[in-house]
Amino acid sequence: MKLFTPLYDRVLRWSRHRHARWYLGGLSFAESSFFPIPPDVMLAPMVLATPRKGWSLAAWTTITSVVGGVAGWLIGYFAFESVAGVLESHGYMDDYTRANEWFERWGFLAVLIAGFSPIPYKVFTIAAGTLAMPLPLFMVASLVGRGGRFFLVAGLIKSGGESAADRLRRHVDWLGWIVVGAAIVLVLWLRH
Repeated sequence: MKLFTPLYDRVLRWSRHRHARWYLGGLSFAESSFFPIPPDVMLAPMVLATPRKGWSLAAWTTITSVVGGVAGWLIGYFAFESVAGVLESHGYMDDYTRANEWFERWGFLAVLIAGFSPIPYKVFTIAAGTLAMPLPLFMVASLVGRGGRFFLVAGLIKSGGESAADRLRRHVDWLGWIVVGAAIVLVLWLRH
């Protein structure tokens, strides 16, 4: 079933849009504080479409993610009681509890690890605010953790080049179904 190839082609077209950089920044900001879709899904095709802009796109994604993380921190610090029900209704409360445990155990490193973990980053940003992690320390950890992730994505895409794009398009449906299967297994594993 060719479900992912048309989506792949559409995302590549969107990534060339003249306002794509702003959409990427908006997505990155939103994902760090309240939105469920990670910016990697837009960053990767944008780097693929314009490899020479890969590093600046990774930097832009990092900056807007950190700013969004600060918004998440502020939500946790000033308004956690207001969003606790939303976390609960969207199934994030277990992740929030896990993030709190990570903070108690590792503090600064928890935010660094969060940049690469399967737990949604917004959970960490809200938890950091709720637990009153010092904002400058939170921002440094976010900058390093998120920057590491986004520069890694951009670097991998840039290094693959046009031949990787062709191979990816040929196999995107298989890869898409593998990722869906892996995500389901991961969610089931994390819930137990």
